[in-house]
Amino acid sequence: MSTFNAISPDKLFRLIGTSACPTLIDVRDNPTALVPGSQPRHHDELELWAGKVGGPAVVICKQGKDRAAGAAAWLRHVGVDAEILDGGFEAWVAEGLPVVDSTKLPPRDEEGRTRWVTRARPKVDRIACPWLIRRFVDPHAVFLFVASSEVAGVAERFDAAPFDCDGVFWSHRGDQCSFDTMIEELGLAGFEALQRLAPIVRGADTARPELAPQAAGLVAASLGLSRIYADDLEQLDAGMVVYDAFYRWCRDAVDEKHDWVSHVPKARKREFAR
Repeated sequence: MSTFNAISPDKLFRLIGTSACPTLIDVRDNPTALVPGSQPRHHDELELWAGKVGGPAVVICKQGKDRAAGAAAWLRHVGVDAEILDGGFEAWVAEGLPVVDSTKLPPRDEEGRTRWVTRARPKVDRIACPWLIRRFVDPHAVFLFVASSEVAGVAERFDAAPFDCDGVFWSHRGDQCSFDTMIEELGLAGFEALQRLAPIVRGADTARPELAPQAAGLVAASLGLSRIYADDLEQLDAGMVVYDAFYRWCRDAVDEKHDWVSHVPKARKREFAR
């Protein structure tokens, strides 16, 4: 039976990866595995961070009991529409849903954000990977775009994880691109739509459009964005919408066909059939 002010694991799973996903807050002590997209917060510092939570929120604890319930109640007190994850993290795992290995993430800053750095002037992988991180790992992640020669120094200075660069952990492996690496290492392969999206990104990023019919379109959109935006962060913001659309197609619309007649109201379709 569902708990008052609670969301079920399967319903939350459907929201993760979309722009409609609520803020996910994990109040367990030092979690090493996380519900995708959730941010660890210290329960005993609740009154310090509660006012910084924006939008609807879901609070996660071990079993969905008093710790999460208390935090959600306090969030509602400060004006946040907050629920708990029904059954907590244990219920999520029991249903076989994917979890993110937080031990592989870069250290979080004082605001709970992870930091990442890569080469400037992104095209495919360097937009796809930030989209993946913001939608499935850390919605508030910081991305720094710098010259190739500056990546290592900036990574050290800001405790940022370098990605899509030669000789780093988060990069190409064999015929796989950095997007593939992140899906595998972060434990996100359980999202079927990401498995459909991966060959599209890989084909676009590695000049192998034959891997997926949609890869050529992603190349065109990516190159177009790079011509429109001189600022890499503005390009990333615009690219988020592109990848949101590709993801929703992979999740909900792969079997849907588009033609002019199919979108005519039924009453008029009979006229065309004559």
